[in-house]
Amino acid sequence: MKTSGDRLKALLHECGLTPSDFAAQRRVTPQHVNNWFRRGIPLTRLDEIADLFCVHRRWLRCGEGPKHPSSILRVDASQPEPVSTRSLSKHDGRQLQVPFHEVREGRLAPLDGHCLRLPTQALKALGVAPGNAISLAMPASNMSPWIPREAILAIDLSQTRVFDGETYALLHNGILRVHSLSRGHNDTLCLHSNDRHNYPVERFTRAQRHDQRLEILGWVFHWSHYRHRRPG
Repeated sequence: MKTSGDRLKALLHECGLTPSDFAAQRRVTPQHVNNWFRRGIPLTRLDEIADLFCVHRRWLRCGEGPKHPSSILRVDASQPEPVSTRSLSKHDGRQLQVPFHEVREGRLAPLDGHCLRLPTQALKALGVAPGNAISLAMPASNMSPWIPREAILAIDLSQTRVFDGETYALLHNGILRVHSLSRGHNDTLCLHSNDRHNYPVERFTRAQRHDQRLEILGWVFHWSHYRHRRPG
């Protein structure tokens, strides 16, 4: 793999993504992606693509140094990887294919053939079992600019306990939402947005959560996105 375009093509193959699927997800034309294959990834896109595939920018740009950030993570080898009964994700030892999901008729449903590839050691360091990891598209702009709309999120379905200030995916009357959460008085659940001007804090009692089918799906432990346009 001599060029960054070659490395991008290999990353798409590892993730099981076709160039046309990748172009559609990133809101560019297939010709843009073909140009990147031939001429190399534009410098203005390197950080975004490196974040998306969890690889080092230097490796993606020139093929030097370690490929994955997981090589610098401290992992406690004495702690076994959690075992889950869910068989949602596949991995080859170093890389985990985290399947894309969407909400259909108020329930999570997989998108066949689409996945986000993440370093297995990174998930182990966070205590995320492979069978509990899924990916979703950010559904709204309430967390912008911290998490832009349509950013790709990785969710740990097993972590539904609320830790103040952490970000979670939720279902609210069958609609996907993403918020930072906190607990208020009398077990009130508070939903916070990063864009506080346009999205005020919402508070739900236990009874209201039950009546409105407000359910915590899991903890958001990773996100990545592209800029929508080039500067200038």
